[in-house]
Amino acid sequence: MSTHERLMRRAVDMARTGIAAGQSPFGAVIATVEGEVVVVAHNRVRADGDITAHAEIAAIRAACAKLGLIDLNGHIIVTTCEPCPMCASAIHWARLDEVVYGATIADAERAGFHELPVSAASLYAEGGSSVDVTPDVLRNECVMLFDLWKNGPNPDPY
Repeated sequence: MSTHERLMRRAVDMARTGIAAGQSPFGAVIATVEGEVVVVAHNRVRADGDITAHAEIAAIRAACAKLGLIDLNGHIIVTTCEPCPMCASAIHWARLDEVVYGATIADAERAGFHELPVSAASLYAEGGSSVDVTPDVLRNECVMLFDLWKNGPNPDPY
């Protein structure tokens, strides 16, 4: 199992935890480029009453607090779904080296989420960002999270 797959399995497990808690089906892990986990987070939009509390934002906030840094250079983020433009921008601003994702923005949109159809890769290319993008890691497992969520305690997209 590759490092990306191992970390994605942690993100998927965290998304399942979030679904069980009534959150939407998104999880994220921030790790060193060597693969050492720093933080694991799930979406907290409903728990926090904060539309910006996506899994990636929650993970970035937690990693910055834990490490006492605002520059996460030397770290990667692994997320169950392709980052929306807000999260992609936060990943760039945090100077994460790489974003690894499973499901796509189109998958989230098909599940009922109000997505802007702008890929992270195209946003980074147009903006001249140095963030590397690795798509489709355990994509099927990540897409299945949407079905699990639809049968969970709070299948209400935003």
